[in-house]
Amino acid sequence: MEAKTAKKTEEKTNSKPYVYAIGKRKTAIAIVKLFPKGKGEFLINGREFKEYFPVGQDVANFLAPFRAADVSDKSYDLEIKLVGGGVSAGAEACRHGLSRALVKEEESRRGALKKVGFLTRDSRTKERKKPGLKRARRAPQWSKR
Repeated sequence: MEAKTAKKTEEKTNSKPYVYAIGKRKTAIAIVKLFPKGKGEFLINGREFKEYFPVGQDVANFLAPFRAADVSDKSYDLEIKLVGGGVSAGAEACRHGLSRALVKEEESRRGALKKVGFLTRDSRTKERKKPGLKRARRAPQWSKR
């Protein structure tokens, strides 16, 4: 048992320092680790971010906090664990978590990121299905006879 605890503390001391933040959108949750003084390597669930987000709009959404805060994305490394949701919601959850991490690292970025709305959690989720309806609001087709 002693060897296991020693190994865990050894792993923690060998790792690079990082900033930790969580971002959410719909049912997607992004757990973000932002490593300052990096080489611009962004990994999402162990895959390169351009491989994970094939659509250009999602890539732009993902990188938007760097442009809004006027920071070079090449000077950071990112490690993101993305759970739940779809691809677009995942990109927006990553954007939210990345924005929070950038603010944690340097508080002066808060104004620029808040102005464009990246620090606000978009709480819109799917509405629940109601009884007697086909979906949340879609009623069965009405027939006169």
